[in-house]
Amino acid sequence: MTQNRFSGFKPIRRDRLIQERRHDTYKSARKLEEPTVCPTCTAVYRRGMWRWEPSFPDASHHTCPACHRLADNYPAGFVSLRGDFLPPHKAEIVNLVKHEESLERSERALARIMKIEDRDADVLITTTDIHLARRVGEAVHRAYAGELDYHYEDSENRLRVDWIRNV
Repeated sequence: MTQNRFSGFKPIRRDRLIQERRHDTYKSARKLEEPTVCPTCTAVYRRGMWRWEPSFPDASHHTCPACHRLADNYPAGFVSLRGDFLPPHKAEIVNLVKHEESLERSERALARIMKIEDRDADVLITTTDIHLARRVGEAVHRAYAGELDYHYEDSENRLRVDWIRNV
């Protein structure tokens, strides 16, 4: 048996594209001084994350990413609720959505609903966080069945969740 002088050698593949890191404009480029308090919502940045904690009198001030998104009106998550089933059950479903937000917000200070828009036969919910949008969509789907679809926009760090149920 003849031994190939290149055995064990793996050629470098130059036909693969280099994937850029996902860029989120609302995420701090540097680590903030600890503790830092958001002047708008009073969330506290400590141990590397924003939390709901008592404020520190000598803390520095910096707007948190959620308040920054709210000020810019630039949501990270969109939840669209549609279908013939929605109008007669709209109040119940909106209450479920608000309940899910309060649960998520108690754990994660940056997860907030920006707006709940009532558009005749459908509802559009915008959130400051993609995880909250997913959680809201899953909760509505668990409670009321229907069809649930996710559309990630990786380049913009956004999520669109579509729920539809026809009677």
